[in-house]
Amino acid sequence: MPDSATLTMAAPRNRPASATTFMPAQKLDIAAVPRGAWEALCAAAIEPNVFFDPGFATPAATLAAGGKGADALVAYDTANRGKMLGLLPVISAWQAYKLPIPALVALQPYSPLSTPLLNADHAIEAAGALIDGAASAGAHLIVLPDMVLDGPAALAFSAALAERGLVALTDNAHQRAAFDATTMDVDDYFRAGMGAKRLKELRRLRNRLADDGEIALTVAATPLAIAPALQRFLALEARGWKGERGTGLGQTECDTAFITAAARDLGARGAFQVAELTLNGATIAAGLVLRQGERAFFFKIAYDEELARFSPGVQLTLELTKRLAANTAIALVDSTAAAGHPMIDHVWRERLSVGDLLIPTRPHDPAGPALGKLIMARRHAREEAKRLVRFVKSIREKKS
Repeated sequence: MPDSATLTMAAPRNRPASATTFMPAQKLDIAAVPRGAWEALCAAAIEPNVFFDPGFATPAATLAAGGKGADALVAYDTANRGKMLGLLPVISAWQAYKLPIPALVALQPYSPLSTPLLNADHAIEAAGALIDGAASAGAHLIVLPDMVLDGPAALAFSAALAERGLVALTDNAHQRAAFDATTMDVDDYFRAGMGAKRLKELRRLRNRLADDGEIALTVAATPLAIAPALQRFLALEARGWKGERGTGLGQTECDTAFITAAARDLGARGAFQVAELTLNGATIAAGLVLRQGERAFFFKIAYDEELARFSPGVQLTLELTKRLAANTAIALVDSTAAAGHPMIDHVWRERLSVGDLLIPTRPHDPAGPALGKLIMARRHAREEAKRLVRFVKSIREKKS
């Protein structure tokens, strides 16, 4: 296997002959979406996205970020109204960007992925129904931040756009780390990616850490175990740099309510776990792992920064990687990390192509592409402003 490989995934299946019929998706209050049909769509999706599971998206909409609420574009089989074929949680461009423009943006409080849920047997039709539904709701543009750009859902949207004479815009394209969980020999995988010298150093650090007591990996996977493990994770996160910046999941009442509700809901269905690396029973690193179908998502990690010299976060990741590889029900693990992440990029060698997909909804309409370019320009301006702020700060620190 090469040092890093961009993952390619299967294209949407050919459309089967059936009595399935389609109409534009409806825009519903997310709280009004039928739970059973939504969960069934998650199980049948052509590309998993646990962040659009009702157990995550509903509390994200109602509890996170002050509870501003959200809608969902929902596509049904019109011949079978109980069968959901596509779903995309959305908010207005005003909620997302403070821009008073007719665009819908994928709901993203804490979500590093906005791949819509599309029924695997009708992915192209479902993608088209979501596009048409957005147009019917008055939107000239759909914005999908952090979409997997070459996955089967993106290919389905590409086909649906071509049928309508539409062309999407792509922005912020980048690679993020992933792990092929079908890897047979994890030790060889680590050695090929990290190098024997780095692995030897990590083993030495682990042995030094073990001089102070017993090291163990535990995984909380039941509701009874998840609740206290999550509280330990939040406390560990709050003691670190995220706590100092006020960005930890336990920093505000809304954030804590959201992650607690998501953990309870997903955990009851085996889709939420807390992995902990302990020293003499005390948590020194912890990670939140979410599941949907054959895919896992390494959502968050925290570690005891007083033990940073022993690399507890890396130690946890190595142990967790072995555990994930041993689970034959998991095929791929998305790191959900930023591009060029200083830790996970050196441990996991596969890469997902991720970026923002901006989808016009109406043929022969210049407004959609124009709004897309406006949003792209806004993002670039904000990034440049942040870069300048960091530059000025570094100059001041050098002078002080």
